[in-house]
Amino acid sequence: MTEPLPATQDLNADQLSCAAWIARFLKVRGIDRIFGLQGGHIQPIWDHVARQGIRIIDVRHEAAAVHMAHAHAELMGGFAVAMVTAGPGVTNTVTAMANASLARAPVLLIGGCTSRPQANMGPLQDIPHVDILRPVTRASRTLRVADQVIRELDEAVARTMGDAGEPGPAYVEIPTDVLRTRVPPQLVLDEWLAAKPARRLLPDPAAIAEAVDALWSAKRPLVITGRGARAASEQLVKLLDATGALYLDTQESRGLVPAAHPATVAAVRAAAMTDADVVLLIGRKLDYQVGYGSPAVFPHARFVRLADNPGELLDNRRGQPELLAAPDLALAAMLEVAGNREANIDKVWADGLRRRHRERLASAAGKQQAPTGADGKIHPRAIFDAIADLVPRECIAIADGGDLLSFARTGLRATTYMDAGAFGCLGVGVPFAIAAALALPDRQVISVNGDGAFGINAMEIDTAVRHGAKCVFVVSNNAAWNIERLDQQLNYGGRVVGTTLRHSDYAAMARALGLHGERVEKPEALRPALQKALQNAPALVDVVTSQTVMSSDAQKGLGFVPDYQALTAWDEAEQKRRRAT
Repeated sequence: MTEPLPATQDLNADQLSCAAWIARFLKVRGIDRIFGLQGGHIQPIWDHVARQGIRIIDVRHEAAAVHMAHAHAELMGGFAVAMVTAGPGVTNTVTAMANASLARAPVLLIGGCTSRPQANMGPLQDIPHVDILRPVTRASRTLRVADQVIRELDEAVARTMGDAGEPGPAYVEIPTDVLRTRVPPQLVLDEWLAAKPARRLLPDPAAIAEAVDALWSAKRPLVITGRGARAASEQLVKLLDATGALYLDTQESRGLVPAAHPATVAAVRAAAMTDADVVLLIGRKLDYQVGYGSPAVFPHARFVRLADNPGELLDNRRGQPELLAAPDLALAAMLEVAGNREANIDKVWADGLRRRHRERLASAAGKQQAPTGADGKIHPRAIFDAIADLVPRECIAIADGGDLLSFARTGLRATTYMDAGAFGCLGVGVPFAIAAALALPDRQVISVNGDGAFGINAMEIDTAVRHGAKCVFVVSNNAAWNIERLDQQLNYGGRVVGTTLRHSDYAAMARALGLHGERVEKPEALRPALQKALQNAPALVDVVTSQTVMSSDAQKGLGFVPDYQALTAWDEAEQKRRRAT
């Protein structure tokens, strides 16, 4: 005989509890969804959030919750919220929080922690979360005083938005007994609850004048953008038109300038960087992806740096000048100050690089590519050719993988693009896509994943089904961590260890979890399978691809990790510079 359940009770009825105030704060701040995984330590907030009408996107792993919040913040603006329980719930988020930190994504992570009376007694899931997360957050705190929690939440959100330096993630936790504490309304000030307008830093006129003189006087000007330029597309295009400068985006800023714009010279990136005498860097750190700004990579360049936070101004190479300002306002001011001033650009140089860029693109487009690798399996480039044929450029495209990213960088053309980022954080492809599809349901979302990267958060395709995220996942299934496998094969005497997988049937996995699944083993079957997936999303296309195809990143030595620079050619140039007397 089945034992009857205990009578239902409501331990969370108090609308003036600290947990209720937290839910009210999030609602007032415009949070319409929270990504998370439930647990007893956060149940009081979880329950009140749901009662406020805030949608809860429950995930299968806490890291995915933070990845989803990261993507939501980047796509929609403002900050986004993830919520996880204590102990492993919090520690499972560390990698995703580190990724958000490097990406400067405004994510507020709310974690659970034990009650104050049980602290330091060996309670369930007790570990120093705050200390663990401090290195990868803008703020990490335990909120122990109930009537100060909303004030401290207000401060945490301000820090995510960059009020104390760089934007990025923040972590807060509230002991369970504090969550249940009653807080009278007169102790919660309206100013703590109220949303704050985004700060807009005005440019310094003297720095603007110096920047204009540098850029308009340059013979070989180059503009490079990062994530900080995302709100400045209109002004950026006008600046490029006015100066004739050449332009390079990075993976952080894909889509800001139309691919057909005459300033774009991505196909001759190395030559543009080598030749440039002035580089205007907008909202971009000089990290490994741009050779740290080293004279070995930019041998002739003076840098002009523009960003709305000091973290994108001060690393590796200093600007002459440095403009701490909202990029769109600064670019508009530069255009106004320049007026009708004629740029001093070397048109022969600029036209020559533009021509070489067009010729390389035409050559690549006209080149007959083998549909398979030497092992007879599908060439990974075929995936991106099929997407280009079937998916509109106005889609949201996400790339996730190591070796695969090299093909995606040139092959995945979309107005909105996201990938593993500067942290190289594999596993983002599935959760990013789910968050994107839920945030922008009227846009096609497609996520292309290497099979290794896909496996990290593969179970989140169940989350896509449960929450109706109409995205399409494509898995490039080459049964390997291929950039590492090739590094072992070529640089470690052919000793391949721990870098091979199986051509597992991911389409069958998808069907078992309720998605439409297609398995593709022949090139001619790829487009029909992708078409069916687009019509039946959420869907997964499992493409058996070649291990023998060597990506450009593998050829450039990215997997080898050279001593001074990320790529072999840059490393050789750096070593030569260091040997010079």
